[in-house]
Amino acid sequence: MFKLTPITKKRLAYFRANRRGTFALALFSLLFIISLFAEFLANNKPIVISYEGDYYFPIFKMYPETTFGGEFETEADYRDPFVQNLITKKNENWMLWPLIRYDYRAVNFDLPSPAPSPPTSENWLGTDDQGRDVLARLIYGFRISVLFGLALTLSSSVIGVLAGGIQGYFGGKIDLVFQRIIEIWSGLPILYLLIILASLVEPTFWWLLGLMLLFSWMSLVGVVRAEFLRARNFDYVKAARALGISTPRIMVRHVLPNAMVATLTFLPFILNGSITTLTSLDFLGFGLPPGSPSLGEMLAQGKNNLQAPWLGITSFLSVALTLSLLVFVGEAVRDAFDPRKLNR
Repeated sequence: MFKLTPITKKRLAYFRANRRGTFALALFSLLFIISLFAEFLANNKPIVISYEGDYYFPIFKMYPETTFGGEFETEADYRDPFVQNLITKKNENWMLWPLIRYDYRAVNFDLPSPAPSPPTSENWLGTDDQGRDVLARLIYGFRISVLFGLALTLSSSVIGVLAGGIQGYFGGKIDLVFQRIIEIWSGLPILYLLIILASLVEPTFWWLLGLMLLFSWMSLVGVVRAEFLRARNFDYVKAARALGISTPRIMVRHVLPNAMVATLTFLPFILNGSITTLTSLDFLGFGLPPGSPSLGEMLAQGKNNLQAPWLGITSFLSVALTLSLLVFVGEAVRDAFDPRKLNR
């Protein structure tokens, strides 16, 4: 059975003692988990349909209109009153709709006023200038921003820890060459290069992730390198080397745990920076493909439609809340790993 070490218990206790950080982590986790089920919360298709004794799941499978007695072989438009009447004309037939009957692409063609339309009972946060539901795009945009940030943070951390560990443990010429390469690479205007490259090729989620990974891996190199430089001369590391233990095993089992303290402290802030970078690119129009839900695109909508204040307020509050929660979590993690507190 897995048992926590005394020092780990101390760190958890200090983290829980920071009420603001604990609340921020709980709220951020709750919002992220809810966004993972965006298709069940905001969709222009029913979750499940009971028709003629059979059950259909439009979210997972495409059904032509002829399935429900219609005339067209194309996918049924479940928001069309004609299709709804076809399905529910018998009392035993029914449809279970999501809480929000729009996904991030669906356009409301029955707006009470020209788009962007203010909040109504149907569109709780209003619509953007293309008639799309703002709340639906917020849910999907939050999910893709956090998933992108997590993927970029984890992949860049792995590369950064590996590069910093090799530099710090071996030192000498290897460290010198790596440092010169990092100095040159970090001196490049990253945002301008991302904009130039994104303008040459239509970016996708994975293409943009790989492009940003080229520059984001350097954030942890300096911290990990310093920890390895310090720990490689410890007595237990020298003893392990004298006993003939292989270098990779010494690095992973004896030196890496020291470096992971600083790494874990920086992770929430790296995630914050990853989300901010994607939001900035989307705001400038060089991020995800046009039409994709994103927090940056919502900010651009607010800037371009000052006569619709609900767009700017919603996008600002969502971005501010997301980044603030991550900062609070990072501060709590930093305090929990503070060596001065652990030595009390």
